[in-house]
Amino acid sequence: GHPEIFPLLLTEKTQEIFNCRPDEDVTEENNFKCIKKEDIIQDLKTRAKSSDFLPFKKVILEYPGEELLVVFDPSFQYGENFYIVASEEAKENFLKSLEAVEEKEETEEENIEETLEVRKPWVSLGSEKEVEEESLIERDTKIKYKISRVRRQFGAPITFTDKNAADDKESYAECTAYEDNTFSIKMLERDVGVQMVPKLREATTQTKWTYPKNASTQYYPRQLSNEAKAVSLSSETLKKFLTAVHIRVEIALQQNEIMDVFFDDWKALAEDQEGKTDVYFKEYQSFTDVQYLKNRTISCVRWHPTIYGIIALSAREQPSYEEQVNLSNKSLQHQSVILLWSLFDPLCLQLVLKAPEDICCFQFSPSNPNLIAGGCVDGQVVLWDISKHEEKLESTKPVVDEVTDSSEGEPKAAVVTEVTLGLMVGYVQQSSAEPPLVRHCAASSTPYCHAKPATDVQWLPCNAEENQKGGTSENKDEKKLQLVTCSPDCSILFWGIPSMERREEFLSAKIKEERRSQMPPGDPDTDEDLDLSWKPLIKVMSTNTEHRDRAKLCHCHFPGRVRPRSTLRAPIKESTHIEMSASSSKNLELLENISTDFFVGNEVSALVTSNCLFPPIGQKHSQKYSLHIETINTLQKSPFFKDIFLSIGGQKFAIWKEGVTNGPILQSSCSAGRYTAGQWSLTRPGVFFIGRDNGNIDIWDLLRKTHEPSHFQNISKSIITFISPSSASAEQHFLAVSDNLGVLHILEICQTLCHPPSNE
Repeated sequence: GHPEIFPLLLTEKTQEIFNCRPDEDVTEENNFKCIKKEDIIQDLKTRAKSSDFLPFKKVILEYPGEELLVVFDPSFQYGENFYIVASEEAKENFLKSLEAVEEKEETEEENIEETLEVRKPWVSLGSEKEVEEESLIERDTKIKYKISRVRRQFGAPITFTDKNAADDKESYAECTAYEDNTFSIKMLERDVGVQMVPKLREATTQTKWTYPKNASTQYYPRQLSNEAKAVSLSSETLKKFLTAVHIRVEIALQQNEIMDVFFDDWKALAEDQEGKTDVYFKEYQSFTDVQYLKNRTISCVRWHPTIYGIIALSAREQPSYEEQVNLSNKSLQHQSVILLWSLFDPLCLQLVLKAPEDICCFQFSPSNPNLIAGGCVDGQVVLWDISKHEEKLESTKPVVDEVTDSSEGEPKAAVVTEVTLGLMVGYVQQSSAEPPLVRHCAASSTPYCHAKPATDVQWLPCNAEENQKGGTSENKDEKKLQLVTCSPDCSILFWGIPSMERREEFLSAKIKEERRSQMPPGDPDTDEDLDLSWKPLIKVMSTNTEHRDRAKLCHCHFPGRVRPRSTLRAPIKESTHIEMSASSSKNLELLENISTDFFVGNEVSALVTSNCLFPPIGQKHSQKYSLHIETINTLQKSPFFKDIFLSIGGQKFAIWKEGVTNGPILQSSCSAGRYTAGQWSLTRPGVFFIGRDNGNIDIWDLLRKTHEPSHFQNISKSIITFISPSSASAEQHFLAVSDNLGVLHILEICQTLCHPPSNE
């Protein structure tokens, strides 16, 4: 009935262009907008087919006026959110109707105001007198005070002091409160307002709710007749459809035969371990010694690299804070030793390595297992040579065929039907004999060793060709960097192994000194009186106070060789990062074609990576990651990946990748207790073991869980101090676990933790 009205759909973009957004530019009260015809034509040219005015292009071009009326239609009376008025007459009628409505509303408002102005006249009943009586009238003249001051005192400094008012009664007047009967007026009348409200009552209503029931409806399918089926099957439409889709259907059927689309790859990662719950540690053997391990904690445990069944451990005291500060107050009740045991003779010590001080850490040489290097609590670095006792260690066997009678000295046949490693009858006689005592063949001199305990020892890979080229054997051995030690004094020392002649001279001098002093068997050693000549070749020391903390060295990769310098250069200047020093300017050496990257874990829960031992002056080639909340006690490279490292400290552990500078690739959340030790598995890349302060061993299997340990088992009642794995054979693997009570537990690892899945 309105041919001049055309429904129009305006999108949000068009509403923003022409300022006609609902509830902002146009509302239900002010629901129209006049848009210039030129702007609409320009929009048609600019936006072309995307313009909302395109369907009414002809109507807009034929419109005689300059502005078109666009009306907001919130109720969709004409089918869209807007409509346009395409004639001048309809536009004027619409605007006049709006003006008439506004005039009517104004007239109604004026009438309401007139009715409000007609009020009842006010008649005074005497209340103005009460108002005058209640009002405050000042009758007395005000008292004026004038306070003056001498001009020279203006701007003078003012000093305030605290003073007890009770000491000076003249400086203040106390006005205590008291009741005055003169002003006690009895109230005879009070104005009180009372308002009555309906009484409230809480009530509840329980409605009955019917129990829901399942309902179903039976229907009959609509079936075609035989004639209709024949017509449909012979139609051209069906033939075209089958011709168009039969290739796609054939491909889909082939894909379903080739692969299972519903196969869950994530669950299949650990399919080899599904259904296996036999994850446990079996107690295989335990070692302890009343003489050397009573009231002491085991600090380090190492398996012999080549001889099966030989394990070594070192013990130290549990010093108080005062004893840690002053090492001279060390108790002399125990001897500082490294003990070597055999799995086949748990009741008898195989070797006892004597040390000048308690050992914090030690390590077998990978190239020559007869050399053992250790770090002491006073910072000394000690070396042992057990080559003379190698045959004794290799002669240990699990079964004994003969037992020697001490009375007659002749062997007698002994039949051992069942051997238990805990109680081996064949070794009872032998256990009574004292084990061989091995003295250290080299020890660092006090001025050139660490100022604090040596916390880690690492052997560097040596070159076999160096032993066959030029010079005497003594010079060759001394010029090879084979040993690295670190300490909380923020220094890293590189050592060369003394030659055989030097080691023999050291031993002979030590024996002569002991004979000369005629020491009783129970008195302590006095190694500081000897002339110890073993000195480090290189000393790396950080001059930055942030790094002066405990350094737990993990990895130093030196694939090349160390050669003497052809020409001497000026010494390297000090920088804020690393300070280099050598024992003698005549023995300066140059590291060629080698990698000098290393990782350091410190006492302030930070992991420091250094990219170069010889950084250019003014440059800083290290990165520091503060992740752990306590001292880092373990920093170990994965046996399967050369660039993957595990760090453990406090209540967290983290896995790092060399070259990734934005942090660890995996870190744990804070645990309830503290992590005290940890080691990678030697047979499974995704498994590692962590010792806790409550005596538990957590087994982390990254294929099963990454947010919590897959299994845990209690081993001891005290703190776990060290963990060391060993692969005896393809079917037998051990885990050595030491605790704070001086007991070494040998655990047999179950087959589930030994054999990795095919895709691990």
